[in-house]
Amino acid sequence: MPISEYPVGDGGPYAITTGLDGALWFTLVHSGRIGRLVPGGQPAFFPLDPGGGPTVITAGPDGALWFTEFQGHRIGRITTSGAVTGFAVPGRAPFGIAAGADGALWFTATATDRIGRITTAGHLSEVALPRAGMYPSAIAAAADGSLWFTLNQANAIGRIGADRTVSVFALPTAQAGPVGITAGPDGALWFTEFLAGQIGRITPHGQITEFPLPDRGARPHAVTAGPDGRLWFTEWAGNRIGSITTDGVITGQDLPAPGSEPHGITAGPDGALWAALESGALARITP
Repeated sequence: MPISEYPVGDGGPYAITTGLDGALWFTLVHSGRIGRLVPGGQPAFFPLDPGGGPTVITAGPDGALWFTEFQGHRIGRITTSGAVTGFAVPGRAPFGIAAGADGALWFTATATDRIGRITTAGHLSEVALPRAGMYPSAIAAAADGSLWFTLNQANAIGRIGADRTVSVFALPTAQAGPVGITAGPDGALWFTEFLAGQIGRITPHGQITEFPLPDRGARPHAVTAGPDGRLWFTEWAGNRIGSITTDGVITGQDLPAPGSEPHGITAGPDGALWAALESGALARITP
């Protein structure tokens, strides 16, 4: 898997997604900016509140990009022309965000143990989790319209059905610290176990399988479905990009530069995988 790196400054590239405009959009968590890159071109940057801490970004159903501001307690929206709107969510510390099948955006409120919902018009509502201290992190939509999310401090995976009923599924490995999650090509959800050094798979019925990484200290962070039918993930502490087939075969490739701190990863508009490196670059990975 050849890897190329494209410098985008030292603002802390954190999460990355592909927009409906065919460009890559990414957050710069340290400098409070959103970046845009058309593969083969030069990056453009759009300023936000410098202290907002833009975190996870996703393509919205309205053609805009939606993102969380963990430190600024806001949900942000940016059009493909760069117009920014912010929606305050006081005290929520939002982290993960995903477009739901209902045409709204769903996000994790890490500080209040709730899952939030915001319409494209900015109307907010919430679903409470069963108990305090669960720390919902990343969130992803499944094909059946349900939302699945990692519960980082509860060592579990959560689900919200179309009727807003919450289910919680405990992980087999203690203190696994799940973070990233994505819908897989096999109808299951795939997630990272940051502390345990494993990739997990959960079926729509809650059956969990765990796949240990060769480097158990790799700290896998984000995961996405690739165009090749594999799941691709970042290894934050391992300075590596990994992939896993749906039957559990794992491969990995070291990043060219040490200390890259890979975080977010997405399938790009050019058929490659793109990862955000907090050290100041985007990495392009050819499957």
